[in-house]
Amino acid sequence: MVEFLGTSLVLLVPLVYLVLVLGQLQAGAFAAEAAARESGRILARADDLVLGRAQAVAAVELAFADQGLAVDGAGVLSVACDRDPCRTPGARMHVTVALEVDLPLVPDVLGGVIPTAVPVRADHVAVVDRFAQVP
Repeated sequence: MVEFLGTSLVLLVPLVYLVLVLGQLQAGAFAAEAAARESGRILARADDLVLGRAQAVAAVELAFADQGLAVDGAGVLSVACDRDPCRTPGARMHVTVALEVDLPLVPDVLGGVIPTAVPVRADHVAVVDRFAQVP
């Protein structure tokens, strides 16, 4: 009985932690991909780039909140355009969402010894409709 409990403890604790880590990383990856896709769509269809950027930041924060992660949308979202102005019909907007997902149950004391976060990044290219009205 004691050997069974000891073996179970030695095998199950790392397995449970692995499941927690993979779940947290998968949630971050899902959120980053959804945030990049939806913010690209919003920016490509926005009539005003300033208002579109604010809506895209809100979409990023909502996508991460849906997965239980709190982020600063403006800090993790970056947009690059291949034409100037960005809203030129046929222009491509390259949207990137990049952040670091913290590993669960890792104390801050170990930050210098082992990595406590894993970088997650998602890219999306949105094309402005070629019949879009340029303001």
